[in-house]
Amino acid sequence: MNLIKSTSTYSFFVIISRILGYVRDLFIAIYLGSGPIADAFFVAFRIPNTFRRLFSEGTFNSAFVPSYMSELNKGKERAKKFANNVFNFLVLSLLIVVLLIEIFMPIFILLIAPGFSDNGEKLQMTINLTRITFPFLLFISLSSFFSAILNSFNKFAIASAAPIILNIFLILTILYANYLNDSLVYYLSLAVTAAGFVQLLFLFFFSKNYFLPKFSLKIKYDKNIKFFFKKLVPSIFSSGVTQINILVGTIIASFQASAVSYLYYADRIYQINLAIAGIAIGTVLLPNLSKYVEQNNKKKIKFIQNKSLELSIFLSLPATFALLISSEEVTSALFGYGSFDVVAVKNSANALFYFTLGLPAFALIKVFSSYIFARQNTKTPFIFSIYSVFVNIFISIYFFSDFGFIIIPIATTISSWFNAILLFAFLTRKNYFVFDNSINLALTKILISSIITTFLFYNLINYFDYLLVYESEFKLLTIISIVIFTFFMYILISIFTKAFKISDIKLKY
Repeated sequence: MNLIKSTSTYSFFVIISRILGYVRDLFIAIYLGSGPIADAFFVAFRIPNTFRRLFSEGTFNSAFVPSYMSELNKGKERAKKFANNVFNFLVLSLLIVVLLIEIFMPIFILLIAPGFSDNGEKLQMTINLTRITFPFLLFISLSSFFSAILNSFNKFAIASAAPIILNIFLILTILYANYLNDSLVYYLSLAVTAAGFVQLLFLFFFSKNYFLPKFSLKIKYDKNIKFFFKKLVPSIFSSGVTQINILVGTIIASFQASAVSYLYYADRIYQINLAIAGIAIGTVLLPNLSKYVEQNNKKKIKFIQNKSLELSIFLSLPATFALLISSEEVTSALFGYGSFDVVAVKNSANALFYFTLGLPAFALIKVFSSYIFARQNTKTPFIFSIYSVFVNIFISIYFFSDFGFIIIPIATTISSWFNAILLFAFLTRKNYFVFDNSINLALTKILISSIITTFLFYNLINYFDYLLVYESEFKLLTIISIVIFTFFMYILISIFTKAFKISDIKLKY
């Protein structure tokens, strides 16, 4: 495997998905804005979308791939038996969970969005919409299972392309917004569930060459299955801690009008970089890292871990600097249209600024967690994640009355850095991660390249500021042009400083 090539392949489809996701959210911003209907839909959409991120963006992978690779090394039949037992257990347990939540949806929504209780109409709409979207949990969880099968065989493209289906379905629905009027949010919710089903069929079709499940009510709950599910629950919490923190933020934000919407749009922007700098790298390195850990190949382990850390910083640092400088311009250019007014832009941009301060931490959590998951240890990241969530909840609740919704991204950032530091301390203490002699120099070169590029970006933003105001018709084209130009300059500067080497593309990991 080549880390850069595999990450590039994975990232390509992730970027396509994020671009389509942006188009989707732009249309939603235009037609729904940031009012009560938008809040209701975003809560209904946030729940299945959070589970999508939890399961499909590395969490299920983290628990399944190391176990599956271990069984595969002992024989194909053992791996097949293990995978089939996991599949059957997932189907039955998920059906029960979905059925129970559908029955007790009013109670569930009051737990997720307690602030909606003061508005009966808004609460009822949220309950109705979430009942429509919730079956997505079943489909996306099973989709993640088939994605993990593909990733185990280093087939990353199909799994990373699957989320595109959801965005296509939602965009096609929004195109009929003028005809659907007030029913738009209900059709959007139906589109979410329909897309989940199609995504499941899509991944099943491509994974059947590697594994064909046989459904049975007779599940053999042997020691391997017990060990896997013992790892899965902590893995969901630890690998998805950023999403859990955001979900916690959504719950607290429901007490302030439009705050759920502001956080949603801010979250959508910085997630573009996180998907590449953290999720893609963590997903791609896990199968091979698990294999090297199983083989106790310390040289390869050290090499792949150092390179993945270097690549994560290389991708996240300049994006962090750029978003800190231009949070309002980017938010306005991406979403400042129609019902999404100047106030909504400013509030979402403020949230984005504070989320961005935690962007490197979000990426490092994904990468550091993968180092530990490869050793079939999900308990330690789980414990650290609990600490992180408690820190997040304490800061958010304690200061919410004084600062309002803006404390939520601040709390998320603080708790994420706390989590990243705990993970790093554990890795170094256990000697699971050892710095390569060259990494300090490499990180210094990345920092220099990022600073030079940021200075260029800052000057471009100031020079074209008249094209980036809210009223400008060319603000989207301007920001895209600046970002693309700056990105290519960053690559050139990095080649000049040797922060990025063409030879790295050919390295085998």
